[in-house]
Amino acid sequence: MSARKKKSLADIQQIFDSIKDLVITVKPQLDKPDPEGRLSLIEKLRQIASLAESFTEQRPKSTKSWLPLSDELDQEGVNLWNISGLVQQSPHDERLPLVAALRLAAFRLIEAGLESKPGISTLVHILQLASKTGATLSEAGSGDAAGTVLTSAARYDELLKNAEDPEGVHRVERSCASIVYFSARMEAAWKEGNHGVAAFMSQKITDDENRLSLLPPHDRERLARKLHEIAKSVLKLHSPEGGEGNDAVGWIQKAFGIADKLDDTVGLGIPELKVAILRTMARAYFISGAYDRAEAALDELVPTIDGLKENERPEYQELRWQKLAILKHRKAGDVALLQAYKSIIDHMTVSSESNITDLLHDLRGSSHHYVLVTDVHRYCLEQLLASEQVDGDSDSVNRILLSLIVHCSKDTDHPRAIAAMDSAFTATSEAGYSLSNLAATASLTLIWQYGDRYFNAKRWVDAAEWFLAGSHALFRGGSPTSSAKCFRKAALCYIEHKECAKASAVIRRCPANEAATHYVLFLAAVHQGLEDEAIRATRDMVKAADFDRKMLLLATQISYESEMKSVLLAVLDGLLRTLKMEKSGETVVEAVTLIRCIIRLVLKLLVEPAANKPVLIETLISHFNTAKILAEEASKDKSIHRIIKDISWLWRTAYNCAVQGCAEWDRSEERIWQLFEVARDMLSTCCESSPMDVDADVYLHLINATFSGVSGRVFAGRIAAKDGTVDATRLRENAVQVKASKEKILTIMDKNKITDAEDVVRVEYFLHVLRVFEVEILAQLKEWEQLSKIISEVVTSGPLGVGTYEAIADILWSEPECPINVLLTGLEAILRASLDHNALSVDKFSRWLRGICTIILARNTPADRLKAIGYVEQAVTVIDQNKEGDDAYPMEERNWVLGTAYNTGFECLESSMLDEAKRWFEVATLICKYVPGGEERAEKISDTYMHLLARYNPT
Repeated sequence: MSARKKKSLADIQQIFDSIKDLVITVKPQLDKPDPEGRLSLIEKLRQIASLAESFTEQRPKSTKSWLPLSDELDQEGVNLWNISGLVQQSPHDERLPLVAALRLAAFRLIEAGLESKPGISTLVHILQLASKTGATLSEAGSGDAAGTVLTSAARYDELLKNAEDPEGVHRVERSCASIVYFSARMEAAWKEGNHGVAAFMSQKITDDENRLSLLPPHDRERLARKLHEIAKSVLKLHSPEGGEGNDAVGWIQKAFGIADKLDDTVGLGIPELKVAILRTMARAYFISGAYDRAEAALDELVPTIDGLKENERPEYQELRWQKLAILKHRKAGDVALLQAYKSIIDHMTVSSESNITDLLHDLRGSSHHYVLVTDVHRYCLEQLLASEQVDGDSDSVNRILLSLIVHCSKDTDHPRAIAAMDSAFTATSEAGYSLSNLAATASLTLIWQYGDRYFNAKRWVDAAEWFLAGSHALFRGGSPTSSAKCFRKAALCYIEHKECAKASAVIRRCPANEAATHYVLFLAAVHQGLEDEAIRATRDMVKAADFDRKMLLLATQISYESEMKSVLLAVLDGLLRTLKMEKSGETVVEAVTLIRCIIRLVLKLLVEPAANKPVLIETLISHFNTAKILAEEASKDKSIHRIIKDISWLWRTAYNCAVQGCAEWDRSEERIWQLFEVARDMLSTCCESSPMDVDADVYLHLINATFSGVSGRVFAGRIAAKDGTVDATRLRENAVQVKASKEKILTIMDKNKITDAEDVVRVEYFLHVLRVFEVEILAQLKEWEQLSKIISEVVTSGPLGVGTYEAIADILWSEPECPINVLLTGLEAILRASLDHNALSVDKFSRWLRGICTIILARNTPADRLKAIGYVEQAVTVIDQNKEGDDAYPMEERNWVLGTAYNTGFECLESSMLDEAKRWFEVATLICKYVPGGEERAEKISDTYMHLLARYNPT
């Protein structure tokens, strides 16, 4: 043996020993791998691989010398390979580098034990080990090591290809080993980024159909999965804009070509693999722009996945979404798109929030397809309502409804949009679904928002239809008051569109006990010019439980702008009635201001030709009385200064209205005196509350109002008694008022508030008239004693009372039940006062004298006759002073006085009352001067008197 050969064997033996030492060191560590010593262990395994590779390179060609060593190395390699299988099954996350190191060491040891001229089976085996080792190293990230191993594998593949097998016994084994090698090379090249080599290896795998068919089904399945994974990585690593979709198509076609030839029954995962590959293929076609091919792939795929049990899996839904995207890209019709959407909806969990979100998000991008999007919403809603997964308050249903409302708001065909919403609402309601309060509020908020948008754009009818959509029964459960609100909003739209009849029909569908309903009815009536209905709506509005005064404030403005005075009056009246009468000064000010507005309005209405004066006058007086009460309360609370100007305006207005009413208001006596008395009372409040001296003019108006008011009372009482009935209660009340008015005027006069002479005289006349009223009323009440006191007061009242005397005398004279003594006393007092002031008309004097004398002579007592002769003598004086002219003593009365004097004297003479008789005859003789034929009659009287006197005095 040569020295060189000996040296080679020595080196081999040394390498062998080193390998054995390392193996001995490594094996205990492999039984219980220590994570901290893992790197050291891997390094030792690599040293083993390196030593084994050196052993292979340095061994001599003859096998006899090193055969024992190679057998032992082969055995150690097999052991390590088996251990790698056990380590691979370990759950430890970092096992792959250790497995790769074990396989590398095992492969190199087995390779070192390989004979010089291995057979086909040995080559198949070693090629498979090399392929698996290279694949594992590549997977573990050891690209360089994988490259060296696969280079060795290439040598074995070449040896296997050249090995002779005339009978074809090893044909299947050889084919499988080659494909495994190509697969490992392909996968390693791809991971190293050498895509060209990877594509070349894949081509070598798929080009030979005969060789590929020899591969076992599970290996073909594994190969198809590898090709599929690479195809997916192509799509994942590159953007669609880069054009790599075409590259992925090639890979996926190879994967599908292999998988398609697999029988579905061979493995449990074959159908799913085919579906996955087709899914990636469709995506690859889609990215590459081959939409027709992508759609064809999906058309083949979708029926397949629909037939699977778990056809709702996310990856399957992605395919359905992908098909929808393809249809959109090629601008398919609405029918095809709708079917695609239905397929997605049919195979998704409808109660899933994420699914609904995805669907709605996609629909937003297709909103210009109004009918399509509406149909999709409807179909999804139907599926939701029919699903057992949806309970009574489903967010999915609520979101679909909200999305549909938003979509319909964008539809340019308004009737179509409204019909779509109504149809959806009806379907939801008929399905027995009830919206929660929150969901109903959300939907209604949107509906009202879009209705308001149309309203602001002055598209009144469209706005009304939106609001009416919100009145659907679907929303009543969650929001019971929403329907009424929607009806009212719709009615307002119709009012703006001048369709008041429609507005009235709509608003009458609202509850009649809500103030807002009556407010809208009020608006409709105003726009139609129906004053009575507007007034009725105002009154009903105030009576409603939910009434708000702001409604009346708005109604006030509307009534004013519409110039409907009667309606404005009713609104202001309602506003006043709803004012809380607190002791707050602000409240009183507001109330008085409202009353002023109402009174102004009533006064305007009174002058209109068709005015209902009795009602308006009654309203006027009612509000004046309210103002009077407020003034009195303010005076008590010392807050009259806040409304003093208003009260001043009110009393003047009441006074002027009463004066105007005297001339213009027929059969309104009762109302006129009430106005005067209101003016009087407010004037009194002003005078009493004023911190400064009040002008005489104000007091004069107070006297005028006082006098006019009580005069009106008396006149009204006279009118009421024309039928002959006497209302004793009213008479007594009037008597009290007359007396109070007289005292009030006297109090003012006593305080010297009136200083102007003319004003003083006028007031005196007022007092005399009041006294006449007192006498009149007391005469009607038969209160004669009180009446006598009034007469005594009258006759001492001064020269201005002459007219009063005459009036009282007429009253007494005309009262048939007046006692004689009262009548006589009254007449005498009046006559005496008249004579004292020389202010009585001759005609009145003659009549009263006649009456007095008749009464006195009828009693026929010496005192009465003496009093009577005195009156007759006074008459002679008056006759002498008024014997001619327009104011001459009446001739008839002269003759009566003459006849009475003569007859009375004759009676006295017959009764032997000579002195009285003489006086009477003398008076009669004097009167004869003033009657026609007086001289003859005087002689006759004288002769008669002398003749009778001779009879009683014969001597």
